[in-house]
Formats: sequence, C-alpha cells, structure tokens
Amino acid sequence: MAGRPGYVTVPILSVLAAIGYVYYTAVFLAIPAWLGLATAAGVANAVAFTALAAACVATYAVAVSRDPGRVPPAFLPDVEDAESPIHEIKRKGGDLRYCQKCSHYKPPRAHHCRVCKRCVLRMDHHCIWINNCVGHENYKIFLVFVLYAVVASLYSLVLVIGGAVHSLPKNEQLGSDSSRTSIYHEGVRAMWLAEKAGNLYHHPYDLGVYENLVSVLGPNALCWLCPISRNTGNGIRFRTSYDIPLSTPPI
Repeated sequence: MAGRPGYVTVPILSVLAAIGYVYYTAVFLAIPAWLGLATAAGVANAVAFTALAAACVATYAVAVSRDPGRVPPAFLPDVEDAESPIHEIKRKGGDLRYCQKCSHYKPPRAHHCRVCKRCVLRMDHHCIWINNCVGHENYKIFLVFVLYAVVASLYSLVLVIGGAVHSLPKNEQLGSDSSRTSIYHEGVRAMWLAEKAGNLYHHPYDLGVYENLVSVLGPNALCWLCPISRNTGNGIRFRTSYDIPLSTPPI
C-alpha cells in the first residue's frame, strides 16, 4: 500500500536499494573483472557510471519531494476567454468540471487524486514508486529520471556482460528496471465515441512528437536533460492542436 505523500515508503526504499545494488555490481564487480579499476579505462568508466548514478538519485529525489502542482485557490474558468479554445466539461450534464471534494473548479487536465486527496494540475498518474503524483510541476523531472535510469541500466548491462565474458567463473545477472506505462485520463470516452460513430479522433493536446517534448522539457534542447531547469507553463493553460504553431509562417 502507498503511504501518505511526502513520506518515505517501502517502494521508495526498494528503488534506492536497486540503484545501490546496480551501482555496486557495475563499479565494484563488473569493471574490475573486465577493465580493472587501476587502468585508465576502468577509472573512466567508474567515474562516468558514478556520475550517471548520482544523476539518477538526484532526479529521483526531486521527483519524490516536489509538489506536482496545486490548483490556485482563486481559479475560475472563463468560458469567454479566446485564448482557451477548449473547456473541459463533465461527462454527464455538460457542466464545467468541479471537484466536490476540494470545493473548487478544475482547470483543463487537472484531476483529483484519491491517494493525495487533492486536485493535481495536469495529473498523469499517481506513482507508488515515488509516493507522489506525476503532474505539471514534476512531470519533466520524472521523465528525466526515467531516461537516466534507462541509460544507466543499459550501461550497467554492457559492463556486466563484459565482466562476465572476461571472468567466466563469475555469472553476474542484472535486473533491469521495468518500464512504466502512463495512461491519459482525458479523451478516452471521446475517442470511444468517435470510433463508435466511424469518425477519426485526434487528441486536442497531442501537438506531435517534437512539440509534445517541448511542452514538457522546454524550448531549449540543450537544457532538456538538465535536472535544475524548471518546467514550462503555469499548469492551467495548454497549447492545443487547434492553435496555430508558432513556427508556421502566415499564409
């Protein structure tokens, strides 16, 4: 069972233990067996993997501790706002989305988390492995952590295989991290209705692969992997496929 947000739980300790185990196996077993820690190649790989492991721990700590995004107390949806082409409504009745538990209106893509017991901006899902929601404020850092973890897993796998080949009596096995699937909360019913009617459905927040990455990681590609850079936007308004791309020249 997941603990209260902000608390260190068994899944969090399991992730840290897994990172520690992979680091120890790669640096203190695989590299010495393959390259040797006294060689230049061994030292270079040990330093590189140590930096990668430190990046994993740092980004994971931020993903665990950072608030995913709270709805501003004074937020009120403006249906006459020309800058917001989409206003999400309830499935039944067509009223503006209102959270009865939090007693306030919900911005687009915001949802109430039953574990955190509050509404979260741009809520993707509640992750037990960080004991926190993945939302607007920590979406980027969570994605960067997953990227670092995948790279570290592949790197350690290469080191372990190399160490095993050069040391046949030792049979080291590396457990890779399981991939997680993020499930969108919005658009599921709309897509079902469109397909039922024989129509094509396009998610309004799907801007394409590059623009989707820019909306999460920022416009500067050089800062995409920088864990200290902040997320973009305010978590209340989002670009949609109905907007004219900034890079599109006027006709």
